[in-house]
Amino acid sequence: MPVLVIGNKNYSSWSMRPWVLMRQAGIVFEERMVRFDGFGAGSGFKQSLQGVSPTGKVPVLLGDDGLVVWDTLAIAETLAEQYPQHGVWPADPVARATARSACAEMHAGFQALRSHCPMNIEARLPEVGALIWRDQPGVRADVERLCALWTGLLERYAGPMLFGSFSAADAFFAPVCMRLRTYALPVPPAVADYVERVAALPGVAAWIDGALAEQDFRDFEEPYRLAR
Repeated sequence: MPVLVIGNKNYSSWSMRPWVLMRQAGIVFEERMVRFDGFGAGSGFKQSLQGVSPTGKVPVLLGDDGLVVWDTLAIAETLAEQYPQHGVWPADPVARATARSACAEMHAGFQALRSHCPMNIEARLPEVGALIWRDQPGVRADVERLCALWTGLLERYAGPMLFGSFSAADAFFAPVCMRLRTYALPVPPAVADYVERVAALPGVAAWIDGALAEQDFRDFEEPYRLAR
């Protein structure tokens, strides 16, 4: 059975992507959580990952025969190879290439949104979101691009997910959906509806439930709150 090493569900957007992908796609795996206590070399988090992750980061997929995969895109491709029947990518070649492109764009882009709106599933920060929206043109540009991308895909493939049925693309954008909810950033109705459909997916709902159950305030992940 594969093992997925993750960080705190409330904060770790990178961990959320493969976890949701595997859970929603029906790939059975063992979860191993390494809680955030800091990211310095001497932190318990870094110490726990010694010999597990070559980068000292999460997520990491561990498998048989010494398999170690430490990048979310690489994890998605590995899962697609090992579990072809689980629909990690769309079946249509054009849709599949588009989905890979969208995931790669998420993987490398949207830096302003990710920087100014860190994932915090438990929190509701609409007032903060309003100030970010007012003062950060990069965030507005990132959200504009997201809306254009999602709207185009939802129209092209007729929903309810980006490529019709669930795929890795929806898992990769699930943390963005959490950000849009936390900070109440303004989006068109079609995008807001998609965000809620993603949040209602059983795999995403299970992650959200886990995040809410943690009640594990990490001040270095909370630029906008002094306490829970």
